[in-house]
Amino acid sequence: MLRAMNDNQHLTATAYSHFNLPESILRGLDEAGFEYCTPIQAETLPITLKGIDIAGEAQTGTGKTAAFLVALFNRLVTQAAPAERKKNQIRAIIIAPTRELAIQIHKDAKLLGQYTDLTMGLAYGGTDYQKQRDQLEAGVDILIGTPGRIIDFFKQGVFKLNAVESVVLDEADRMFDLGFIDDIRYLLNACPEPSKRLSMLFSATLSLRISELAYVHMNEPESIKIESETKTADNIDQVVYYPANDEKIPLLLGLMQRDKPSRSIVFINTKRMAEKIYAFLKGNEISASVLSGDVPQKKREALLKSFQNGEASVLVATDVAARGLHIPEVSHVFNFDLPQSSEDYVHRIGRTGRAGASGHAISFACEDYAHYLPEIEDYIGHSIASQSVTAELLIKPKPAAKIDRPAKTITPYKREQTSAKREQTSAKPAAAKKPNNVRSHNDISQAEKAPLAATKPTQPFPAANQENIFIRMLRFMFS
Repeated sequence: MLRAMNDNQHLTATAYSHFNLPESILRGLDEAGFEYCTPIQAETLPITLKGIDIAGEAQTGTGKTAAFLVALFNRLVTQAAPAERKKNQIRAIIIAPTRELAIQIHKDAKLLGQYTDLTMGLAYGGTDYQKQRDQLEAGVDILIGTPGRIIDFFKQGVFKLNAVESVVLDEADRMFDLGFIDDIRYLLNACPEPSKRLSMLFSATLSLRISELAYVHMNEPESIKIESETKTADNIDQVVYYPANDEKIPLLLGLMQRDKPSRSIVFINTKRMAEKIYAFLKGNEISASVLSGDVPQKKREALLKSFQNGEASVLVATDVAARGLHIPEVSHVFNFDLPQSSEDYVHRIGRTGRAGASGHAISFACEDYAHYLPEIEDYIGHSIASQSVTAELLIKPKPAAKIDRPAKTITPYKREQTSAKREQTSAKPAAAKKPNNVRSHNDISQAEKAPLAATKPTQPFPAANQENIFIRMLRFMFS
């Protein structure tokens, strides 16, 4: 989230007043409490304010949003739009990988740009389709959104990209991870050629694939890297515990009871486990919300709002649901399940310790996910300090709360469609019998699966009676 940086160690000596910015932008910065630049802002603004493209790399939570918003506003305010510009021709586009990030950028842009005459539109999937369309048809200067919904409106002619003066790609690495890169190339190709616009690309890592994207679709961009000794922020205290699977929930509750986090996020790998943890938190009188990928957009926004307002102190989330979340003052991140991707570990713990504040990242290297730890440590460039699972931390949890799940309803339209499909099926003539020597795709799949099923190892003893040698060994090594 965009907010004033109060930690002097997180700021530079470069003041925003040092730049020759329009008064309307300086007023917005002052209103937001911005006086001095963060490193990424201090390094990129002298370049982008001259109209030179940049590809910036910096850790999450270091002020990248303000870096590109200030440069974009300056471009549009100091260079008047052509007199012949039509209202459906947007002047700038900011593309984000997730709905939450797009919403947050829009909120920040309205705060910083409140004293300019620039209008801003928002386009993201899941909700408010007609509302978003009406706003864009009325005409906006800046469009902020996610690739899918932007392309939907663009193909319908709701707005045009042929007059775009500035393009921003935020979290470009996530665009690749989420499979949006072809959509991004499509949109960039619809904009004026790179030499006729200001382009800014920001990413947690400037990998080879990001560099190739910049080379093709930008005008000789300057590469800006904010170096750090580690890929994770130094102000985040990272520890790892080695619990058995049945110790994880008692340990989580014990750590919450000991540390009393003001606001925390619990990351898990599956929706099923998210619901289980949520039920135990609720049963143990801890206010929580659960966020997974299939939660409808309106409900997602309501859950995030309740978490930001303090109505829920814990957010249980999967990686897909939590990408792009910018929530202030998260004191603790719990990796209940270690992520299967090292980059996701960095992304997860980056939800705490934002804007120079201190944070705590606590990970559980359990029986199922401990083997991902060496890769994570190799990726971040250092080992994670281990802590012992003591009897005092393993509190006996109260029973999990019963979670009411709404029954699936079939709308009249779907019911009609289902009935029609059944009628069509019953009206079809019987299929001709397949010759014995011809196998279908399903037959082949089953045949190929058969040898694998036959060789599947059997369990010699009940799992509950087996001694967990692996966990004992880990505790011995790291105790």
